[in-house]
Amino acid sequence: MAYALQGAVESGLIFAIMAIGVYLTFRILAFPDLTVDSSFTTGGAIASVLIINGTNPVLASLAALGAGMLAGMCTGLIHTKGKINNLLSGIIMMIALYSINLRIMGRPNIPLLGEEGNLVTWMKNMLPTPFSFILTMAVVVLLIKVFIDWFLKTEIGLALRATGDNPRMIRSLGVHTDQTIILGLSLSNGLVALSGAFFAQFQGSSDAAMGIGMIVIGLASVIIGESLFGTRSLFWTTAAVIGGAIVYRLVVAMALRIPGFEASDLRLITAIIVIIALTAPLYTERFKKRRISAKKTAASKASGLATADSHHLNKEEGA
Repeated sequence: MAYALQGAVESGLIFAIMAIGVYLTFRILAFPDLTVDSSFTTGGAIASVLIINGTNPVLASLAALGAGMLAGMCTGLIHTKGKINNLLSGIIMMIALYSINLRIMGRPNIPLLGEEGNLVTWMKNMLPTPFSFILTMAVVVLLIKVFIDWFLKTEIGLALRATGDNPRMIRSLGVHTDQTIILGLSLSNGLVALSGAFFAQFQGSSDAAMGIGMIVIGLASVIIGESLFGTRSLFWTTAAVIGGAIVYRLVVAMALRIPGFEASDLRLITAIIVIIALTAPLYTERFKKRRISAKKTAASKASGLATADSHHLNKEEGA
């Protein structure tokens, strides 16, 4: 059980990077980008090919980051310059990347378990402790979070946020929203691809289908984080997204240990978690409103009874 929980936290930290990328498009840019499902695989494919050819795992992961940014830029260009619907732009790029990923890998699957240059073994050699991967990934995630928090408060970052909130207003101020959209998509998919590179090394292989459903996992992480931890500030929101990714993986790990569930049920469990995460705030809000209404009704009745008692006492004193 302890090993399963450790694995859930490790994969949760990896998915936290992807969740931050999804947060940038869905929450900041209000852009439903489905490129994520394939850019995640692109990151894993690039990193795997470079590692088996002797490249340092850190450099291989950075190359994956660059490839993801390029994929996001292409989605942005299709949308802004080609004037194609944002949802359709992501779908087109997702489909195109599937073939590109197969070209990069040269085969459907690349094993990394025997590679000494794997990031996991590299971290274990640097930090000889069972928690070496968790500690290293925690530092990486923290650095990414700090960077994103800083970036979104810069002039460019504020323009990016304004593009998602009110594109007409920001255009009237002379900001080229096409550029901010391309920048946001590039940064988002770069983080997603980096997450894919880490995940491929974590699981010991890169697969052409490893990115299927990643957009749902990213959304689940964002929604769970916002529901559980709130969105009181930008700093708190990005932290909530990271926490949501870890909570999601922990819930999945526990669900898979329930009798009757198998590893093949992972997508079903993910769908159930997303449904619960989406509907829970609605029912919570309704419960709060009912409780407040009940309190007001009780207070009103108590006030009415107190007034009636006062009138009754006055009548007795007058008599």
